[in-house]
Amino acid sequence: MASTDFNFINAAGRKLSGVLESGQDQVRAWAVFAHCFTCDKTSLAATHLSRALAERGIGTLRFDLTGLGESEGAFGKGLSGDIQDVVCAAQAMARMDMAPQLLVGHSFGGAAVLAAAGELEMIKAVAVIGAPFDAEHLLTHIGPTLEAAPEGDTVLVEIGGRTFELGADFVRDICGQNQKARIEDLGRALLVLHSPTDDVVSIDNAAGIFLTARHPKSFVSLDRANHLLTDKADSHYAASVIAVWADRYLDLPQIR
Repeated sequence: MASTDFNFINAAGRKLSGVLESGQDQVRAWAVFAHCFTCDKTSLAATHLSRALAERGIGTLRFDLTGLGESEGAFGKGLSGDIQDVVCAAQAMARMDMAPQLLVGHSFGGAAVLAAAGELEMIKAVAVIGAPFDAEHLLTHIGPTLEAAPEGDTVLVEIGGRTFELGADFVRDICGQNQKARIEDLGRALLVLHSPTDDVVSIDNAAGIFLTARHPKSFVSLDRANHLLTDKADSHYAASVIAVWADRYLDLPQIR
């Protein structure tokens, strides 16, 4: 398995840290993977999924969004910052003759790739795993403390056992996103993967995304998987489904 460091500069001039997974055989296409909210490129889902995709011929960049993991900058700028990070990642790959055709997003990363696709003509297909239908879903896991924060102030918020400093600008950005319109106007093949037992982002979100999107679209149930895909078998199953599904939509060289 070939894992290579791949760092790039985002729209704010910050260096973001990534890893390219290219597998041991021919890379037939490239993808960008966006991790879940407050996760990083070393999360089990990010690592297992990107490596499993690479094993199936889809070289994949997994990277730390701004302010997380080894990436520079301040965390908590809202969905807008995540969207631009995904766009910058794809553009950086394209400059190195590795233009991605596929975006894959996990949880809140799914919201980011659904939005970023509209800014990237090179993207032909989008796959989302355990993604929320709208960005405001995230606020249900933060509580009223942040929403009541005065303009210009920040408060400490605990998410997933970790403490982050967020402010009213974060809430404003999240509430200002029109994900429904983005999904309606996606204009790319879409694959929605979701566990019916997901207790973080309910299956109703997958239904909302699927019903809003236009064809071509597909839905796959990740039976018994938890939200973070901590079981390696679930990540490998998701990757195998994505790779087979994407074969119909990506420009892939024939394997001789």
